[in-house]
Amino acid sequence: MEEKKLSEQESLALITKMIHTAKNSFVDTGIGPILWGLVISVCAIIQAAQIHFDFRLPIDIWWLALGAILPQIYISIQENRERKVRSWTDQIISYVWMTFGFGIFIINFITSTYAQKIGPVLQEYIQLTGKDPDLFFWSYGSSFLMFLYGVPTIITAAAHKFRLMLAGGILCWVCSIVGVYTPVKIDFLMMALCAICAWLIPGIIIRRKYLSQRTSTNV
Repeated sequence: MEEKKLSEQESLALITKMIHTAKNSFVDTGIGPILWGLVISVCAIIQAAQIHFDFRLPIDIWWLALGAILPQIYISIQENRERKVRSWTDQIISYVWMTFGFGIFIINFITSTYAQKIGPVLQEYIQLTGKDPDLFFWSYGSSFLMFLYGVPTIITAAAHKFRLMLAGGILCWVCSIVGVYTPVKIDFLMMALCAICAWLIPGIIIRRKYLSQRTSTNV
């Protein structure tokens, strides 16, 4: 049986279709960025409110960040199942965000432990000298966190060529430097702003595009 030859137009159409299929095989639902944007912004705003209104919750609100790791793992598994082609870049991005979640918990654990140990020492110093050294550890711990926020954001933005998310990642790094010189209450408000700009808003945009593409595919 003689093999059918494709015309130039048919060949071009086939190549275009293959490229389009490969490009759309990467499924990013936007749920991950939305999840982290909500969790971090809520935690930061509640932490700022605790400082401003001088109240304490029964538990550390930042344990929510640890709890967010589990749905993040589930989301990654579900997205991997939907991908027709899973590239090496996709795998790296998944690992980047999972290690980011654990990194948040580790930094919070370290800073909280250190703050508990140094707190009594600072209180004794204030009682003896009558001076406030302004060495509340979260004034610097929040800068560490905002720097960490920028790392997976910038990597993901570069991989996806998503300028809005890239701008959010850069904002995280800028705020991490500014946070060294601002009151801790302002630091947490900046942290909420970073989470909203770097993840929540880009995640909503990604989610809308994903749902739009899914609807057009099913039609």
